[in-house]
Amino acid sequence: MKNYSKYYNKNSFWNKIKKYAAIAGRKLIQLALSLYYCLIDPDTSLWAKGIILGSLGYFILPTDLIPDALVPLGFTDDLAVLMQAAFTIGTHLKKEHIN
Repeated sequence: MKNYSKYYNKNSFWNKIKKYAAIAGRKLIQLALSLYYCLIDPDTSLWAKGIILGSLGYFILPTDLIPDALVPLGFTDDLAVLMQAAFTIGTHLKKEHIN
C-alpha cells in the first residue's frame, strides 16, 4: 500500500471526491473523508498517516485493480482498501474525523 502514497495529493483527492461522489456511493466517500481528516490531524501518528496516504493514493489512482470506469464495480476495490486502512489505524480515528 505504501507505493500508492506517491499518487496522493490534496487537489487530486478533492477532484476525485467532486467528480465521483454520486457514482462511488456515500459509504466510500464518507470513509475517504474520515481518513482525510485523520490524515490532516496533527495528533495522528506518522505511521497511521503513511497507511492513510497509501490508501488515499490508491483511491485517487483511476487504473487500480478494478478501474473506476467499470461502474459500479470500479469502486469496490477502493472501498475495500479504505476499509482495511480504517481498520488498521482505527485507534487514530476520532469522532470528529467521522462526523
